[in-house]
Amino acid sequence: MTVLVLAGTIGAGKSSLTEMLAEELETQAFYESVHDNKVLPLFYENPQKYAFLLQIYFLNKRFDSIKRALSDNNNVLDRSIYEDSLLFHLNADLGRADETEVEVYDDLLKNMLEEIDSLSFKKRPDLLIHVKVSFDKMLERIKKRGRQFEQLEYDPSLYDYYKELNSRYDTWFEAFDICPKIQIDGDKYDFVENEQSKIQVLQQIKAKLKEIEGENN
Repeated sequence: MTVLVLAGTIGAGKSSLTEMLAEELETQAFYESVHDNKVLPLFYENPQKYAFLLQIYFLNKRFDSIKRALSDNNNVLDRSIYEDSLLFHLNADLGRADETEVEVYDDLLKNMLEEIDSLSFKKRPDLLIHVKVSFDKMLERIKKRGRQFEQLEYDPSLYDYYKELNSRYDTWFEAFDICPKIQIDGDKYDFVENEQSKIQVLQQIKAKLKEIEGENN
């Protein structure tokens, strides 16, 4: 019985890998709320105005998802509350949130993480899986999936946002210490398009889980 959380930049392939893992491990998948998210298009239209509202929306959804996943003790999440701060503080550093909003956000996130720690059931995921992709691969994936509001043609300023977002994940992954972790090379292993790459990535993850299980016994 395992709880896995995925992490990675936009277009890294998290949702696809979540689906593959859920099928392979015969478990439930939790997906980020995107298609029914009414705030996301507003954010892309006016990041300055809607960055804080969007992050509070996502934070609430991620808090609910991780609680449900940990209580069931057998799930895969395509993004989790643990990388939420990275995403919000990038927007804050870009001037899209003021000091009061940052303080409110940080306090709320702290309270939520403490609430998770106080749960009577499982308190941590078993494994964090970070799908690392290069900036060029990130842009390629974003273009391919075709969400209009994510395209550089829609807003050229997204280029700098995407570049900074992708670069921050390396630092974030190195510092992450909430649970065991593994990094998947999303450039080397195109698990979405290539069946052999899919098999290799699933093997890497299952080997890591076996290693963790051995350490805990």
